[in-house]
Amino acid sequence: MAKRNTSELKPIEDVLTVWDVLTPDERQFVKNHFTTHYFKKNEIIHCEGELPTHMMVLAAGKVKVYKEGVGSRTQIIRMLKPGEHFGYRAIIASQTYNTNVAAFEPSTVYMLKADIFLSILRNNNAFCYRFLEEIAADLGASDARTVNLTQKHIRGRLAEALLLLRKNYGLEEDGATINIYLSREDLANLSNMTTSNAIRTLSNFVNEHIIAMDGRKLKIIDEERLIKISKMG
Repeated sequence: MAKRNTSELKPIEDVLTVWDVLTPDERQFVKNHFTTHYFKKNEIIHCEGELPTHMMVLAAGKVKVYKEGVGSRTQIIRMLKPGEHFGYRAIIASQTYNTNVAAFEPSTVYMLKADIFLSILRNNNAFCYRFLEEIAADLGASDARTVNLTQKHIRGRLAEALLLLRKNYGLEEDGATINIYLSREDLANLSNMTTSNAIRTLSNFVNEHIIAMDGRKLKIIDEERLIKISKMG
């Protein structure tokens, strides 16, 4: 991890969604105190059990939040996109991190020290309310995902994962290829299944002309059927 010149990045106000509720003095304070950090592909940003030191905002790249389960099996909890915050739950709860976070590809993260984040949170009601909204939305999404991962069949879980990736990262210029390249293992960890089941189900989707594959590139051919499979579970 290293600090670098930030001139090639969007300014923090362009990625920090709560920026507009800060006072002019608070904005300047944040601009004077945030730091920019670059992470290589697969580099750990923080680990489960560590004490939180910063509120973080993904400025560029793609990041995965995951836990090591039974038998060291990894479960990807969510994939973050630029503009999303992370690390703040543990700060607010005065707890250690309960997840691991790693850069899925070369990524840039803006960091604001925990004490500065808490100070603004305690003194700016609108800022505090924005984070309450975000926590509530995250909790709702987490509840829905828990049900989906435990009750849907393999096809439904994989279809949902592909649609989630499409929603988060969009499509390439061809209007069909999902703009993220996942290994079969990562896709399995996102869908709560074994790698062999993920490979088999992807092959079935290809044979049914729902998707097409080119290495790690996944192209959605029939989005309607993918949505239907996801809903049917």
